[in-house]
Parts: sequence; C-alpha cells; structure tokens
Amino acid sequence: MLYELAALSCPLNALDRASEGAAAWVGAPEAGGSVLGSWRTEIGMLGRLLVLRGFEAPEDMSAERRRALMSASPFNAGGVATALEMDSYAAFPFLPPVRTGARGGVYEFRTYRLKPGGLPPTLDAWEAAVPPAKPYTDHLVTNLYALDGAPRITHIWGFPSLGERASLRRAAQGSGHWPPKGGPDHIAEAVSSIGLPEAWSPLT
Repeated sequence: MLYELAALSCPLNALDRASEGAAAWVGAPEAGGSVLGSWRTEIGMLGRLLVLRGFEAPEDMSAERRRALMSASPFNAGGVATALEMDSYAAFPFLPPVRTGARGGVYEFRTYRLKPGGLPPTLDAWEAAVPPAKPYTDHLVTNLYALDGAPRITHIWGFPSLGERASLRRAAQGSGHWPPKGGPDHIAEAVSSIGLPEAWSPLT
C-alpha cells in the first residue's frame, strides 16, 4: 500500500468550500485510491485541509496525481485554494495498514526532515521502540516515509484530547521507552500540527 497526503491551503473563511470540493473530488467515479482521512488544521499552520489516501499500486497513485495536475481546479478547489501539496509515502514496513474508524478525534501530524542517510537507522529505532511504548504507540495511526522530495517521515497520531496525548507521552518518556533510541540523532528539522477530522473523514 502506498499513500498520498495532500494539503490544500486556502483562506480561513473558505475552508468549508474547499472541504466540500475535496470530498466530491476524491469521491468521484473516476477517482482512484481509498480515502482514509481528512482534517483541517487547528494548531500549527492554519487554513489547511489535509487528505490521506491509500493506493494499491504506484501506477494508481501516479494516475490520480496526473488527474490533479492536469485539472484547472484540482480537488475542486481552484476558486479558493492558494497552494496544493501532494506528497507520496510508503508505510514503515513493520506497521499494520491504516485502520479507519474512531481513533480519538484529535490528530497530530509530525513531519521530521531527516539528515541524509537517516532513514535506515530511523526505521530500526522505531521498530525497536514501538512495542515497549505500547500505551503510547497504540495511538499511532501510521508512520510514513517520503518517496519524493527531501528525506523525511510523517507520523499521524490519534488521541481523545491533547491532555491525554501529553500524559501518555510523558509516561513513555519517563519509562525510557520514548523517543526511539537514537532516532532524534537523525532529525534535521521537525514540525507538528493538530487537525480535527472533517465530517466525511473515515478516520474520526
């Protein structure tokens, strides 16, 4: 399974319109892939709508990427969108596929730009750390590594609240099980945002 994480930027008062357009775009008969989630950012860079889709084969994702690139109104948001990013990812090989449904309602998106050569040791560190930190990592929706652009990973977490996220993270750090040992050594830059699911999101 391959993944695309698309981000549409638009004025804050146009997010509802962008969301309606995106829902129609990914639900169209000619659309490829499976819609896994959609969120609007509430903390971090605002005015962004995020859409996560899964694809069974590279050619399926490429065809859907071409559909967007060749459209005068990609994601049906041409009238309001000020920017569009479409990033291609594969999941960490030891993690299960994304499971949709209720995952807490508050989602954190963390992207770490890695130093060159940093992906293999990052994968090893995460594989060793995920099971011992289970009370915390049970909230991991997925962790993905980029297939294009700068070397980076994006991990998505779902929690009932920011308070529970902070409590679980503190407990994992206090136990010595988190962060993955050696993982931070390979991070060049880190950004995070909080998103809330759209009404049409399969991840809620």
